[in-house]
Amino acid sequence: MSTVATSPAVRAAAVRRGRRLEYLTILWNSLEALIGIAAGVVAGSIALVGFGVDSVIEVSSGAVLLWRLGSDACDPRAERRERIALKLVGLSFFALALYVAAEAVKALWLRQAPERSPVGIGLAIASLIAMPLLARAKRRVARSLQSGALQADSRQTDLCAYLSAILLGGLVLNAALGWWWADPVAGLAMLLIIVKEGVDAVKGKTCCD
Repeated sequence: MSTVATSPAVRAAAVRRGRRLEYLTILWNSLEALIGIAAGVVAGSIALVGFGVDSVIEVSSGAVLLWRLGSDACDPRAERRERIALKLVGLSFFALALYVAAEAVKALWLRQAPERSPVGIGLAIASLIAMPLLARAKRRVARSLQSGALQADSRQTDLCAYLSAILLGGLVLNAALGWWWADPVAGLAMLLIIVKEGVDAVKGKTCCD
């Protein structure tokens, strides 16, 4: 098992790191949402708009974790906040799954291909680089605090990176090979992972060991 914060001072430092990471999550994903949705509307790209909506969900997840980190383990409210935060993060997974499923089915039914968008490609590359680093930092703090909610949030940040790869792949394959269906099919493939993470979070199965 990784090192766990055992003293109040060490734990307080871990909580501060966790809060900084969540502020960074909110800032980054707010920018992603604005750029993704705007670029998607301009290009007529469902994939980009969907990526922007995912970023909105990430912002809400970050806000939930900030609320969770507002109480210390010695606070009698901490355990209750942990349970509630974990369920809320799980529900945000379900919201993301519903959106991805609806947009993927719609794109396949209407044969709507992702449009060429240099802004979208740049956004996907930036997210693909930044999100794994952010998720790794969150997991370190989650292990220190033994917080299942923060661990679940780190997995959602991982999913953001996966969706970035899907977005990038869909845009590139469509532009290079004309495979308009690549993006929605990849999105549907992600659903099993997204739903499983949501179920585990809601049931409280996420652990930090």
